[in-house]
Amino acid sequence: MQNKIYALITGGSGAIGAAISHALAQAGHHVYIHANQNLQKAQTLANQLQQHGLSASVVQFDVSNAEQTRQVLETLTEQTPIQILVNNAGINDDAVFPAMRQEQWQDVINVSLNGFFNVTQPLMMPMICSRFGRIVSISSVAAIRGNRGQVNYAAAKAALHGASKSLALELASRNITVNVVAPGIIESPLIENLFDEEMIASLVPMKRAGKPEEVASLVTYLCSRDAGYISGQVISVNGGMI
Repeated sequence: MQNKIYALITGGSGAIGAAISHALAQAGHHVYIHANQNLQKAQTLANQLQQHGLSASVVQFDVSNAEQTRQVLETLTEQTPIQILVNNAGINDDAVFPAMRQEQWQDVINVSLNGFFNVTQPLMMPMICSRFGRIVSISSVAAIRGNRGQVNYAAAKAALHGASKSLALELASRNITVNVVAPGIIESPLIENLFDEEMIASLVPMKRAGKPEEVASLVTYLCSRDAGYISGQVISVNGGMI
């Protein structure tokens, strides 16, 4: 097995994705920071990691485009398998269900759920042949307890739970683990417009939003060799919400 492990983090430049990218790079891995539209943001993050002596590069593709994704990943794995995959890419397009448009449903499903297939499946055989792998998908508390206005998002993320549990069974004998991390309310520019301190205090028993680094810490552990006996699990990071 090669000395350096290669890790791919989809949606790697967002708040949680950036924290995961940094943590995995700090753990000694080369991180491929994936972006689709936010390419410059991903490149800035990669440059920052490189300036600190860490190994990082940027890769661009649309996870909802199966053929484009496959072509990029096949090129990446020609020489070296990707042995750590963090499926973090996702979008939300909220509306109460009676008013939800077909495009809103389909777009969210295409990125979060079909994206899981489009990214994970082409990496399987190189990972299997290397006899080591870690797959972690980022879900949401909405997938566990539901959330008004997010039927599409909750459906897409909840589907990752079943897919991951089934894939964990298929890969268990190959030294490849498959897990899900389900964050709750995590600090990011997005939640600043959605939750004020009073609302967070009413929803979260710990009375605060989580930090992206707290999610990244768990993901990094699940991607380590020490976590080799943990597979098929959905682990929440939500301050006691459920």
